[in-house]
Amino acid sequence: MERENAWKSYTKADEKKLEELCDGYKDYLFKGKTEREGTEYIIEKAKNEGYVNLEDLISKKKKVKAGDKIYAVCMGKTVALFNIGKKSLEEGLNILGAHIDSPRLDVKQNPLYESHDLAYLDTHYYGGIKKYQWVTLPLAIHGVVVKTDGTKVKVVIGEDDSDPVFCVSDILIHLAQDQMAKKASVAVEGENLDLLIASKPLKITSSKKSDKDDGKDKKKSEKDAVKQQVLAILKKKYNIEEEDFMSAELEIVPAGKPRDMGIDSSMIIAYGQDDKVCAYTSLVAQLSVKNPEKTSCTLLVDKEEIGSVGATGMQSKFFENTVAEILELAGYNSNLSLRRCLKNSSMLSSDVSAGYDPLYASAFEAKNAAFLGKGMVFNKFTGARGKSGSNDANAEYIGKLRGILEKNKVFYQTAELGKVDVGGGGTIAYILSLYGMEVIDCGVAVLNMHAPWEVTSKADIYETEKGYEAFLREA
Repeated sequence: MERENAWKSYTKADEKKLEELCDGYKDYLFKGKTEREGTEYIIEKAKNEGYVNLEDLISKKKKVKAGDKIYAVCMGKTVALFNIGKKSLEEGLNILGAHIDSPRLDVKQNPLYESHDLAYLDTHYYGGIKKYQWVTLPLAIHGVVVKTDGTKVKVVIGEDDSDPVFCVSDILIHLAQDQMAKKASVAVEGENLDLLIASKPLKITSSKKSDKDDGKDKKKSEKDAVKQQVLAILKKKYNIEEEDFMSAELEIVPAGKPRDMGIDSSMIIAYGQDDKVCAYTSLVAQLSVKNPEKTSCTLLVDKEEIGSVGATGMQSKFFENTVAEILELAGYNSNLSLRRCLKNSSMLSSDVSAGYDPLYASAFEAKNAAFLGKGMVFNKFTGARGKSGSNDANAEYIGKLRGILEKNKVFYQTAELGKVDVGGGGTIAYILSLYGMEVIDCGVAVLNMHAPWEVTSKADIYETEKGYEAFLREA
């Protein structure tokens, strides 16, 4: 079952549409590096297309009807979009579900320290990473600091051309004999992923007091003077005190913009494509569908990389509660209506798949691998070893989806996540399947997955958006 390379079929008109889509995608990648930034971006785009806040509808007790466009937000990190269809909500939703968090380094709550005239921020890595990949890279700081009076200060340092950047240092090769002898998993320790942020000490001008007092001032200026310089800069630029780190969420991500990759510009290299590539294509598909028969829904969630836990993760009740609120406003006032709606829904768990890499061919079984340029990827199952922890999609559902994609001339392929017993992974698919709805993993193949810089094919991005749109219209 050899699949064709999608590039071979494209006209100039197709390539123009492809480039327009990918230009928008690169804009989203740069402006939405964190889940908070991504949520703000998504809401702005949705509002421009006429979506209104569910909270406003609830407060005004407005009735929901076919044609209404609604968004709901959870803690600024998760967002759900609904385009109410003509059919009864009890007949279910067509759902695209992706995640907008990505592996990174998080700043700890008591992070700032100085050692030998160098100042650092202590970090804790988030999600599955190869720790050695995060050293010596230009890094940026993104996030928020919330002060005791509720003031929220947004922080982005390292993305503007005039900004400084940061890095995690590594030992020089000349002194790395012990490091080079270690396994890759421990060559760089997690506690050593601290961000180097300053090296210039603060100069404290002595006050005109006694010589004894001058001596105290001098001693004070010599103690952690580089750390004091950092605090002085933070105070001046952001009005932040050291204590404010306790109520901060600061994320360390690779600095810089997404770039076209390859001499033919056929690929994109960027941070966070797992799973922002599926989040963006889901968003575009959701906003493109007009007057659907069945209500279309795009759910973009946080915390997938650490098990979908917490209030903003897929395991929370946010989505279920949101659907219940919409049903209530639409005139359905029984718990049974909610159960029927969720059970009768269909979902594409919009998440990435491992792209086949010829340089690491031994990790793949080529007949069942995803190849760049051959279209959107279906993973019937994920999990590990004996499909442990996987949603295993039904053949009937896959057959229905194949019919939709072939009718709409969408390039697609099927894959598994590497060879049997080699590894494995998971998505949010199994969580939604607990409602009894049909669910399958479906997304874009990625090279370098979970690395600071990941690679995707523009053709796969284009085909995936087309596939998502066809699903929302016709499933």
